[in-house]
Amino acid sequence: MTAELTALGLAALLQAAQIGVAAMSLNRDVGAEWNAGPRDTEPKLSPMTGRLRRAVDNHFEGLAFFTIAVVMVTLSGEQSGLTRACAWAYLAARVLYVPAYALGWTPWRSIIWAVGFLATMAMIVASLF
Repeated sequence: MTAELTALGLAALLQAAQIGVAAMSLNRDVGAEWNAGPRDTEPKLSPMTGRLRRAVDNHFEGLAFFTIAVVMVTLSGEQSGLTRACAWAYLAARVLYVPAYALGWTPWRSIIWAVGFLATMAMIVASLF
């Protein structure tokens, strides 16, 4: 398996872990009964739960682009040292992004996000040319 595909698989596992952590935080805030119910009303969430949920949403957005990048690199056969480094940079950025968002690391959260985004865009460009 290529490094790019390995990073994609690990990013998916990270996403699953993020969903679990955000759900545990939500259960602490509102209880498992509300979380298992129809969720007709918006509960009051702690700042931590709100941040964890937004980090999950952000990863869904980033993961879509990263998946496109990995598919393009893989199908074009354009794997290189650059695309491998970018894949690992994306994954490292996503791992760091979770505590950066949850703990309010300003401006580091935005810088970490930019590293992951730019690494993803570099992979797409590398597969095109």
